[in-house]
Amino acid sequence: MHPLSSKMIKNLSTGKLLAKEHIRCSTLLSQARGLMFRSRHSLVMELPEERIVPLHMMFVFYPIDVLFLDSEKRVVEQRLDFKPFTFYTPKKESRYVVELPHPKGVETNINDLLEF
Repeated sequence: MHPLSSKMIKNLSTGKLLAKEHIRCSTLLSQARGLMFRSRHSLVMELPEERIVPLHMMFVFYPIDVLFLDSEKRVVEQRLDFKPFTFYTPKKESRYVVELPHPKGVETNINDLLEF
């Protein structure tokens, strides 16, 4: 069982609602698990400091959109349509990583400000 936050993920720059609820991952174990073996949920990883966050899609059976945010919750990089059983290493450091079922992140741009 995982705790779903009732807090929404919203793009403040466009006014679009990206998710009505999400899974919050703030521990190393929850971040390592991510969306593995879960149904289509949105997820927010909160890191203690900005850093490069390599990701994998092992045992995630559907494509997702990933938004990498700085400490101000501004999008610094995105990986859209991230396919199952692939890997990605971002070029920018991030403090938050937002994972959304594809295509929820498509209308989000670099420098957009998110709220969750």
